[in-house]
Formats: sequence, C-alpha cells, structure tokens
Amino acid sequence: MTSQTTIDTTGPGGKAPATPSGATPGKGLRGHPWLTLITVAVGVMMVALDGTIVAIANPAIQKDLGATFAQVQWITNGYFLALAVSLITAGKLGDRFGHRQTFLIGVVGFAAASGAIGLSDSIALVVTFRVLQGLFGALLMPAALGLLRATFPAEKLNMAIGIWGMVIGASTAGGPILGGVLVEHVNWQSVFFINVPVGVLAVVLGVWILLDHRAENAPRSFDILGIALLSAAMFCLVWALIKAPEWGWGDGRTWAFIIASVVGFALFAFWETKVKEPLIPLALFRSVPLSAGVVLMILMAIAFMGGLFFVTFYLQNVHGMSPIDAGLHLLPLTGMMIVGSPLAGAMITKVGPRIPLAGGMALTAIAMYGMSTLETDTGSGIMSLWFALLGLGLAPVMVGATEVIVGNAPMELSGVAGGLQQAAMQIGGSLGTAVLGAVMASKVDSDLADNWTQAGLPPLTPEQEHQASEAVQVGVPPVAPGTPDAIAAKITGVAHDTFISGMSAASLVAAGVAVVAVLVAFLTKRGENAGAGAGAAHI
Repeated sequence: MTSQTTIDTTGPGGKAPATPSGATPGKGLRGHPWLTLITVAVGVMMVALDGTIVAIANPAIQKDLGATFAQVQWITNGYFLALAVSLITAGKLGDRFGHRQTFLIGVVGFAAASGAIGLSDSIALVVTFRVLQGLFGALLMPAALGLLRATFPAEKLNMAIGIWGMVIGASTAGGPILGGVLVEHVNWQSVFFINVPVGVLAVVLGVWILLDHRAENAPRSFDILGIALLSAAMFCLVWALIKAPEWGWGDGRTWAFIIASVVGFALFAFWETKVKEPLIPLALFRSVPLSAGVVLMILMAIAFMGGLFFVTFYLQNVHGMSPIDAGLHLLPLTGMMIVGSPLAGAMITKVGPRIPLAGGMALTAIAMYGMSTLETDTGSGIMSLWFALLGLGLAPVMVGATEVIVGNAPMELSGVAGGLQQAAMQIGGSLGTAVLGAVMASKVDSDLADNWTQAGLPPLTPEQEHQASEAVQVGVPPVAPGTPDAIAAKITGVAHDTFISGMSAASLVAAGVAVVAVLVAFLTKRGENAGAGAGAAHI
C-alpha cells in the first residue's frame, strides 16, 4: 500500500503555499493517512481520558495518601493549568521542529509521567507529575491535528477530524465509566498505569507509521517574550477561573488576576506586532471564519463542560447512583458522539460547515433546555433522550469548529492553530464550570432558606446556612449524624429540590450560550487553506 504526497504550487491570492519540506513520498505504510489517524488517535485518547477518569479516583487517592480536599483539587487543577497554558506554545514547537517528533515526545513524556504517578507515595509527587502530564499532553494534542492536516487531502480532512473528535468525545465521556471500574476492582494507581501500555503502543505505531511534515516557511526562531507574555496571561485567566468558586466573583483577588490576564493579553498583542517571527501572527484573526471557529469552540465548551459538570452530581448525589452506573447512564451521550462525529465530517465535506455547525448548536440548546426540566424522580428514558440529543448536537461542532480553525490557518501555522483549538476548548470548559457554578451557587443561596423554612425545619445560623448551601450545590443533603429519620427525609427533600432549581437555572444559561453559538456558526466557512497539506494523497 503506497501513500504519495504532492503539493499544489499555487495558493490563495497567487502566493506559494506552505509545503512540507521533509515529507518525502511514503514507502509502505509510512505516512498512510488512515494509519496516521489511528496512531494519533491512540495518543490523543490518553490525554482526553485523563481529563475525566481521574475525578473518579480522587476520593481513593485522598484516603490512601491522607491528602486534604484542597490538595486533591490540585490533582485536577495542576493538570488542567499546565495543559491550558502550554497548548499554543506547544503547537509552535510542532511547527518549528516537526509534528512527528513533537507528538512522539509528548506521548513518551505523558506515559512516563502517568507511570510515575502510579508509583508515587505522596500527594506532592502526584500533583507534580500531573503537571508534567499536562505539559506533555499539550505537546501531543496540537501535533496530532498538524499531522492530520498535513497527511489528509482536503476532501478527506473533515472525515478524519470527525473520527479524531469522536475519539476525544468518547474518551472524555467514557472516563468516569473506566475510572469507576478500575478504582472499584483494581486500585487508584491503575487509572494512571493504564496509560503506560497505551503510550508504548502509540510510540511503536508512531515510529513505524508517522511521516514528518514541515512547511518550508516554518518559523526558524522563537518568540521568547511572546511565549512568556501569553503564558502569564493564560495562567492568570485560568487561575482566576479555578479559584473564583472558592474566593467568590466579587473578591479582589479574583479580579486582580482577571485584570492581570487582560493586561497580559494586551501586552502580548502589542509585542506580536513588533517581533519578526511572532508566536501567533495576529493576521490569523483577520480571518473571520477562523476567529468565529475559536469563539464557537469556547461557547460549545461552556455549554457542554459546564452543563455536564452538574449532571454527574445529579446522577450520583440526587439519584444515588454509583460512579459506574452514572457513567453508564451517560452512554447515550457518548454513543451519539461516536456515531455522529464521522457522519458530521461527511456532511461538512458535502455542504460546508455553516449549516451543520448551526444545527449542532441548535440541538445543543434544545438538549440543555431539556436538561433544565429534569426533576428528582425523572426516569432513565427521559434522561437518555436529552443526553443523546446533546451528543448528537456536539458532534458536528467538535468536528466543524476544528476544521474551520485548522483549515483557515496557513500550513506553517497548523500547530499553532491546533493549539488555539485546544486552548479554546480548555478555557471554555473552565469558563463553563466557573460561570455556571456561580449561577448554581446564587440560585441555591436564594432558594435554600425559603425552602428550608417552608419544610418546617429548625432555623439555621448564618454559618450553618453557608455550610448547608455548599453541600446542596453538589446535591448532598446536609444531614447531621444522629438526625431522626423523619427530619433527615425532609432535609434530603429540601436539598434535592434546591439543587434541581440551581441545576435548572445553570442549564438554561447553558442553553442561552448555545443559542448565541448558533449565530456565531453562520460566520464560519470551509478552510481556504485546507488543501495546502496532502493535496493529492492517495487513500
């Protein structure tokens, strides 16, 4: 089986497009597009899975290592922070040194850090290696998109990105199921050890299959100050979003970091107009479709990640499901993303991204509205309907927005574009959790006291009300040990009803965000530079 790669000599506007200087025609299986897709999917699966699988292991880690709740939070926050801050810079590294090498280094580092976590005997080591996981994960995610962009011809790229998005969606949604099985039947270390054989497989396939692609006009130097400014701005933004639920949105510390991030982004933008080889050429954002794709990815992640955050509490703490059962109840969401992503890729190839993207966000809005109607006794059938509709709506957006961002960027900036896509998704997810969490907290605070009084329960002191509110925000009834059964039942009813009202408000906000995203979707269009990669590759 042979894969040949040739590049058109003319590009948009009559300019010579970026061409891979190191991409010689593939011999045997090396550089074969579909095998390249399988290879990068194996690596990307590890990173996507780790975004959610670890949450199930956190209680076991806390108990085994004697960690505090704040320390356990950093198992997730450290990973997310390192990943979000590093993605765009990591994409630039791929553009400079080649996406094959960057991908392989990312896989090796991620798998090694995973194994090290499993061997760790202190929470400090776990958090340290989680940060390293995030850094290496940032290397391989944009590189995976860069390899797909360079390997697939334009008419097959959407299908490839569709399958790539399917892997990310399935891994993200399947994490709680796999994590629950491993923690329950093996141990928490197995959640991390599982990445080692997966990483070995990805490296073996990568060395055997992947073909290096480098643009002739790829950057030859590094914008060190630009990297520092962007990293600092991203850190301040993500840090503010992580700490806002603890500090409060009105707290001076939250706003200090938000203002610092705005100043950092402004200084970064100014510097990028002065440096010879900028980290992110601001001309990229003159492309309305590319900018719309970035905004769309953020809005999609706000609605998806923020909404899903409360669903897990709803299933486990209100319906009393085990982590495994809760994960199984999310299978309609996972299943529709698996089925819908390749179909969305084929549809986008045929009709362009606008209609599928707008339709997908419309379905997402309907699904989030439907989730706002869930009650404490809603049956599995109704829940499955809304979860399935959400998966069906998200599939074309995961595929289409990615193609719009990567396809509208020049070939020599495909890594940066991949980093932008992933950074937008990470920031959107953090925004969704923070903003919708604030909506939930506000609604619970406003409703809890009245619901408590109407149930005829003894009045609470301000301190007790604060503690009760924090518990109710995650669906946990604030029942003290030794409480009589009749009183405990009343408290549970109040807690669940109040949680449902908060989740409903948050879901309605998520639906509104999705409606805005429908309008943004109409600004997108097919990538003008999508054919600059493997324009005539035979698949």
